[in-house]
Parts: sequence; structure tokens; C-alpha cells
Amino acid sequence: MRAGLAQRARIVVLAAEGMSNTAIADKVGVSRQTVVNWRGRYQRSGLEGLQDEPRSGRPRHIDHRAIVAATLKPPPKSLGVTHWSSRLLATRLRVGNATVARAWRDYGVQPWRSQTFKFSTDPQLVAKVTDVVGLYLAPPQNAIVLCVDEKSQIQALDRTQKMLPMQPGLPERRTHDYVRHGTTTLFAALEIATGKVTSAVKPRHRHQEFLAFLKQVARAYPDHGTGQELHLVMDNYAAHKRVEVRDWLAANPRIQVHFTPTSGSWLNLVEVWFGIIERQAIHRGTFASVKDLNTKIRAFIDGWNDRCHPFVWTKTAEDILKKANRHQTSETLH
Repeated sequence: MRAGLAQRARIVVLAAEGMSNTAIADKVGVSRQTVVNWRGRYQRSGLEGLQDEPRSGRPRHIDHRAIVAATLKPPPKSLGVTHWSSRLLATRLRVGNATVARAWRDYGVQPWRSQTFKFSTDPQLVAKVTDVVGLYLAPPQNAIVLCVDEKSQIQALDRTQKMLPMQPGLPERRTHDYVRHGTTTLFAALEIATGKVTSAVKPRHRHQEFLAFLKQVARAYPDHGTGQELHLVMDNYAAHKRVEVRDWLAANPRIQVHFTPTSGSWLNLVEVWFGIIERQAIHRGTFASVKDLNTKIRAFIDGWNDRCHPFVWTKTAEDILKKANRHQTSETLH
């Protein structure tokens, strides 16, 4: 229902309840004369009287549906473009570019935007989604759930000139060019119940470093004879499944691993935290060396652990799988 029509209906309903015109005007947020006009229209014509009357002026002859239909077809190869612009399509259809823009706005068409997608081909998709989501929504008793992953190839970038600080009316400014000083890898284990992060920064990204990090995580969450289990959510990266890692896990049965589906690493909540550290500490940072980069990463994590918060998962496995099935069906039809 359009907002205007809903407002008129509300005026009529309040009038039927015996409210005065002035009180209705105050409650709905319109003038008293507007209330009088719509009450009169309703008395004369009923519900039809609440509809918009034909507007004056020349009626529209341009069919927005035809514009949208043309937009949905790819541009001719001779134009050498990947998608329509409003001016390019307007020239081809011999209408104004503002008309094209209005049609796009009315139908929610945005040719300049694109998104990515990837369907998981994991034969155990349903089982893995159900396992991981079930772990988030109903973790086992006397267990800690940790989301584990690595953020590799973090570059220590330094700008060629000093940054200019933010000022009233001006954003922070930096040079577009930079100097590379090397890379580092951040290993992280996010405890979803608290948001606390156990981390390590290492120069390389191999199974040896990953195994050393798993041992660090085990030390950070000792058993103390209580039988407390550690449940780790991880993706299918090769280093996570090396025989040395599997042997160590087999020798430490209190640590249980739950793998996300292939092309489903977004199920791992530590990816959300990686996005946070990227935006707040890395992307706009300047680092004179890898050592400097590592120091600032550790400083961020120390500060994060002082103010951390739980990471709450809300979607059920059924919701996720239904949405995935809809997208796959839509892609098949297209």
C-alpha cells in the first residue's frame, strides 16, 4: 500500500472512532483542511474517493517496462561496453536519460552494480552446514567453541609521504603510492561465547605454523581435569588436513574439528572478525616494517580482548539451505 493511501485510510478510521478533525490532524501529521477534504471525499465516493485522481498535463507515453526490458538485454558487441549507462541507453531508445533513470529507479534496476556468488559443490553440504550451525546455536555442555583460520599475505605497506591528518571539513589524506616491506600471516581462534581472540603472527603459512598454533590454543584453554572439550570450526585448507595435524588431533581427543563446506568458509565466524581488524587496524595503517605491522596487530588484539563481545549466530541450517536452494533454482532457470 502506498504511504499516501495508508494515511488517508487512517484519517477515515480515526473519524469513524469519533475523533475530531483537529485531533486527527495532530495525530496523523497533516493540516485540518486535509482531514476535512479526505473525509468529504470518502463520504461522497467511499473507498474509491481515497484514490488519486487523474493528474493534469500530458499523459506519459513512454513505457517504463520497455526501457527496463531493453536494459536487461546485453548491449550490442559493437558498443564495446559490459552494461548500459542511462545516457547510452537513452541515445539508443531516443528518450531522455532522466527518463531512463526514472524507469530504473521505479523498477529497482541498477546496471552499474554487480555481485559475486559461488555455489558449494560439497557432497556433504547439508551435513556440514547442519553440524556447524548446530554448534553455534546449541553448543555442547562443558565445551568451548572456537572458530579458527588464518589471514595470510597481510602486507606491511608504508606510504611514500607522511599522512595528512583529518581536519574539520577534510578527511584523512594519504599518497596513492606506497612501499612494500613484506608480509605476515595472522592465525586467530575466536571464542564465539565471549568474542575473545587467541592469536599468533608468523612469517609463513604452512602446516607447521598451523600445528604450532593449535598447540598454543590448547594451552590457552587447559582441561584442568574437568573434561572440557574444544570444538574447532575450520575450513578445508590443505594445511588443516595434513597428516601431522590429523595425528596430533587424534592424540588429543578433547579437541574436535568441524569443517565448513567447500566454498562455505563464510560460515566461519572468525571471518567476520578478520573483516573488523582489516577495517580498523590494517587497511588504513602505515607500517615501516613487518615487525611494525606485527606489533600493531598484537596491540589491536589486546585492545579487542579488553572490549570484546559475543558473536551471535541467528540463522538456522534450514534457513540457509532453503536460501541456497532458491538461488540454485534461479540460476538453473536462467
